[in-house]
Amino acid sequence: MLPWYRHRWPWILMAGPALVVVASIVTLWLAITSADGLVTEDYYKKGLAINQTLSRSELALRLALEVGVSLTLDGISVRINSKVPGFAPPPKIRVTISHPTRAGLDQSQILTLLDGRYSGKFRLPAAGHWVVLVEDDAKSWRVVGNIILPASGEAMLGEKASADNHDIHE
Repeated sequence: MLPWYRHRWPWILMAGPALVVVASIVTLWLAITSADGLVTEDYYKKGLAINQTLSRSELALRLALEVGVSLTLDGISVRINSKVPGFAPPPKIRVTISHPTRAGLDQSQILTLLDGRYSGKFRLPAAGHWVVLVEDDAKSWRVVGNIILPASGEAMLGEKASADNHDIHE
């Protein structure tokens, strides 16, 4: 009778666990030597920045800002109203229009108040979903909303848009 190590079956049965041990060592080596792109080194600073962003949105809610945005193929017109007495629209605003999946189409401009409206030039495709961010030049408040082109008329962002959406879902 032959010793156990001369038979084929013990080696076949040990190959599975041996392969798992080798794969575990390779996985451990990859985990140690590779950078984890999802974990940031300055997570505390980024968390503080998120809190500041949230406080800017909350200020827009406290000011009861209503932002009307009219988009065409080559331009934008923005109107800002507030239900808070004494609110004066800022002389300049920053408008950022971004596409959720195609960063190369993102655009940002500073628009100046003229006759109660802010106007500027944006080159946008005829159709698509866009995220519009409107903030004052001092970056103390911000209003964010979605617009789907082609849009007919003025799209409302902010207080009125939130109230309209709330009524729809109830």
